[in-house]
Amino acid sequence: MPKVKSEKKSRVHQQVVKQGIMFNTGVGQHILKNPLIVDNMIEKAALRNTDICLEVGPGTGNMTVKLLEKAKKVIACELDPRLVAELQKRVQTTPLAAKLNVIVGDVLKTDLPFFDICVANLPYQISSPFVFKLLLHRPFFRCAVLMFQQEFAQRLVAQPGDKLYCRLSINTQLLARVDHLMKVGKNNFRPPPKVESSVIRLEPRNPPPPINFQVLLSVIFCHYHNYFLLIIIIAHSKNMQCF
Repeated sequence: MPKVKSEKKSRVHQQVVKQGIMFNTGVGQHILKNPLIVDNMIEKAALRNTDICLEVGPGTGNMTVKLLEKAKKVIACELDPRLVAELQKRVQTTPLAAKLNVIVGDVLKTDLPFFDICVANLPYQISSPFVFKLLLHRPFFRCAVLMFQQEFAQRLVAQPGDKLYCRLSINTQLLARVDHLMKVGKNNFRPPPKVESSVIRLEPRNPPPPINFQVLLSVIFCHYHNYFLLIIIIAHSKNMQCF
């Protein structure tokens, strides 16, 4: 998989530093500053001009502005009011402002509206709950292009027999097609995280397999050595009735 090298920090970040805004790494504020990675993620999302796009953790808006240029509307969910103010200030005198809807709050506690595409540089500590919130969201979205901690991303795409193959791998692949797109070095962020990152593309299985996967997994993982049983069930899930 390609690994994108870091570039110099953007003018927006230089302005933010001058204004004295300190990023809170405790809530996962590692702002993606490399425009090449931003462009690549948006390209992989294959946005249409009729799409509504969900972005989680827009930060200072490096990705948001480019999403607004491509999509019909962008719904940006941001926890930090300081960064919301920066984002709104960045677009307020442009035609893009009318296409931006900002939700201030915790995305895990938010009832997500309809969207076609999700593109996000996520706070890594919410990775797992957000993935399943996303995959259980209805109506179905078309795809999501998401930045994760590299090890978490590797678990998402791990196959039976891999060292990292786990419950997360099975749950996610049961509900979605998962593709690893690229590795991203820590110096592409400000401030840099302690770990390397990766970008993943999720495409929900529509229709989903006709099983109650939560009940199935809770039963089988009481006997967690029986991975082979779960693999067989998943492989034949199209022929199963709902539990």
